[in-house]
Amino acid sequence: MFHGMMTIYKEAGYTSSDVVARLRGILHMKKIGHTGTLDPDAEGVLPVCLGNGTKLCELIADRDKEYVAVMRLGVTTDTQDMSGEVLTQVSEEEVRQKVTPSLVEEKASEFVGEISQVPPMYSAVKVNGKRLYEYARQGRTVERKARTITIYELEITKIDLPLVTMRVRCSKGTYIRTLCHDLGQKLGTGAAMEHLLRTRVGQFRLENAIRLDDAESIMKSDDPARIEGYILPVESFFEEAPKARVRAEGIKYLRNGNALKRSYTDLARETKAGDVRMYDEDGKFYALYRYDPARDELKNVRMFLS
Repeated sequence: MFHGMMTIYKEAGYTSSDVVARLRGILHMKKIGHTGTLDPDAEGVLPVCLGNGTKLCELIADRDKEYVAVMRLGVTTDTQDMSGEVLTQVSEEEVRQKVTPSLVEEKASEFVGEISQVPPMYSAVKVNGKRLYEYARQGRTVERKARTITIYELEITKIDLPLVTMRVRCSKGTYIRTLCHDLGQKLGTGAAMEHLLRTRVGQFRLENAIRLDDAESIMKSDDPARIEGYILPVESFFEEAPKARVRAEGIKYLRNGNALKRSYTDLARETKAGDVRMYDEDGKFYALYRYDPARDELKNVRMFLS
């Protein structure tokens, strides 16, 4: 069994669950989880967690994300992307008459910062215990509460009307389809997302991603151990946290997930309050602890090694 994290390049046509199901077959293991959904038509970075790394799934999902999106002005759909049923449409000529590059830049800038966003009906958000897409498939529209999300950066990289390409860095919970729709409303033409590529989730980047076909080829080759080159160790997720080794007198407390006196470790007394990666004397990673200087003590946050 493998333990850690992989950056998978999700191809169009796969759901996030499809990726996990196929990867289980490729790696011959069941304990695999993904870190939040990516629309079936979207491509790009999908971090997956393996073995003990599955305890990281929710933490990875909280990290900021980057996308390259192409939106088409002049059309709105029920899914807010081009896979849906067209609701309104204006000609490309009318789009070019109404919209200028400077207007696109001006209106896009209004979305940078903390904004309210209403989740689309075709989404996995739950209302009264039911996914919104389930209501949508029944032809029903239900009231959705707006949620506060953050757009850290929104850069317009190409304008070839009616298409506009943009790079977006945003917080968890952001729907890029909805961003395209809302920007289209501001521009007075309507818009739907034409294409979406996720380029980063936290430390997981597109340039390090592996496609499922390539992972399968490696596992079927004469040297399947090469796949380990694509698996990040669990502790690398906390690389900014200092590390400490637990001495022999403290190892039983570490193994049980108990609080630890700092004197049981090699952690420096001047260490500031915060997370610490905990290892045994052989360098095996066990857990994430949090150091309290006032008590000169470390408390368990999350165990990763049983």
